Amino acid sequence: MKILLAVDGSPYTKKMLAYLTAHDEMFGAQHDYTLFTVTDIPPVPPGIPIPENKASEARRCAEAAEKVLAPISKFLLKSGIDAHSAHKTGHVGKMIAEFAEKGKFDMVVMGSHGHGNLGNLVMGSVATKVLAMCKVPVMLVR
Repeated sequence: MKILLAVDGSPYTKKMLAYLTAHDEMFGAQHDYTLFTVTDIPPVPPGIPIPENKASEARRCAEAAEKVLAPISKFLLKSGIDAHSAHKTGHVGKMIAEFAEKGKFDMVVMGSHGHGNLGNLVMGSVATKVLAMCKVPVMLVR
């Protein structure tokens, strides 16, 4: 099975990874895993110089993604899972859904805050957006 692990380095990602590695019967090393993170660059505050070109912005995004992906990749290797890594820049929920579909993944696995319906209405949720936009089955770990 081809499985996309949507990660952001948060405690919710760590909880999802703990679940994944604890359930070897379902998520063993026999599957093809890809770690995926999205860099959602906030607007540059006033007084801070704007990057002079797209190359420097792309480098900044790649560095931010590597800070998330490297420790997770290392953790999975210790559990016998050799995952590919990928990253994009943009709206997080939309990018996860698009990457999962274009990559022809069988499943997306991601952590979730677990706010519930009222919290999602007030705050929004990446997980809610992925569920709404993704045509690939999504497993949320809370």
